[in-house]
Amino acid sequence: MERRYELFLQALRCALGDREAPWGAEVDAETVLQVLDLAQEHHVLPLIFQAVYKCPGAVELAPEIYSECKRATIQTVMTQTIKTEEFLELYSHLLEQEVKPLVVKGIVCRSLYSQPDYRYSGDEDVFCGEVQFPACHSAMIQFGMEPGGPGLEPYEVPYRKAGSPLYIELHKTLFACDHDVFSECNALFADAFRRAVALEIHGQSVYTLCPTDHMLYLIVHALKHFLHSGFGIRQVCDMVLFANHYDSQIDWAYILEKCRELQAEFFAAALLQIGTKYLADPAADAAWLEAWAHIEVDETDLLADLLYGGIYGSSDRSRVHSSNMTLNAAAADKRGKKARGNVLRTIFPSARSISGRFPYLRRHPYLLPVAWTCRIFGYARESITDPNSAAAEVIRTGEHRIELLRQYHIID
Repeated sequence: MERRYELFLQALRCALGDREAPWGAEVDAETVLQVLDLAQEHHVLPLIFQAVYKCPGAVELAPEIYSECKRATIQTVMTQTIKTEEFLELYSHLLEQEVKPLVVKGIVCRSLYSQPDYRYSGDEDVFCGEVQFPACHSAMIQFGMEPGGPGLEPYEVPYRKAGSPLYIELHKTLFACDHDVFSECNALFADAFRRAVALEIHGQSVYTLCPTDHMLYLIVHALKHFLHSGFGIRQVCDMVLFANHYDSQIDWAYILEKCRELQAEFFAAALLQIGTKYLADPAADAAWLEAWAHIEVDETDLLADLLYGGIYGSSDRSRVHSSNMTLNAAAADKRGKKARGNVLRTIFPSARSISGRFPYLRRHPYLLPVAWTCRIFGYARESITDPNSAAAEVIRTGEHRIELLRQYHIID
């Protein structure tokens, strides 16, 4: 592993334990800057800067760089504080309107950090279900939230509020219902509302998934992003803190059983190993690994993929474009067909698979050739400005990531 990645993980482990990184003069300013660049890519700058800002290498950074990192950290934390306060006001309003949606990830995971608003969230995910959706939608509108936006999906509706950084994704289901790979995941949470629990966050009652359901959701949600273009280390941080905090309340045998049904037990085991080896407090008792101890898996390639991929695998366009190859491979495996990187399917995908980028295909699927043309011209434009986005690089990236799916037995 490259030194910058080793130090990045070390700093992140210290941040999760509310400690400063024990770096001396051996970590120079150039190396600290590399670590801070990684922190930006993975959207964990406040956590990392909090852990390293006093070390000699950080102090020796050029004044303008040090000041910019400090400014960005303060601004991010302040913005997150505002979003947290406004979200709790919104959730209180929803309860007053007699709707009780479940909050997943987001503020629930942030509450486990020693300084919650140092863990930035781009949005808050709220699960209301099909039945509660009309009432929940009306209450959101009454609060001043405005629906709509790019990438609108049938199973989730995004909301923003004018003049506010608050962004909500209101879920009718936790996963897309019309996708070969993810539709079966919703059945795992069919009883989520019956098993829901209440948490006290900043004096406000917030309803969420029970610990077992929530841990399972964090794993499956990571799997969803892995099958697209990947995910970053921040999601693993959430899992580590959640697993350690709720260890005794989580039915780990049940989670293993469900992961096995999804062909995700090796993937989940690798995630837990990453958490244990690189992020959890070395002195902590990792009892939550006992149910998985018999699974032999090498986590290093998965770790390399998520470190390189950045937040949600968006480090370069070739990873983003290659998601059609990994999704097609997983879908073929679900149908009992041989999973392989199908170049034609990547260049000419189905209307359903690209309807998020081209919403007009939902009502007018006959316009699919128009969408294909837009995609091809998009490839050409990006290839001029970014050589990594060339079609050959997309295919190479897709084939490599399909091999990762095989390595962790997600596909055969």
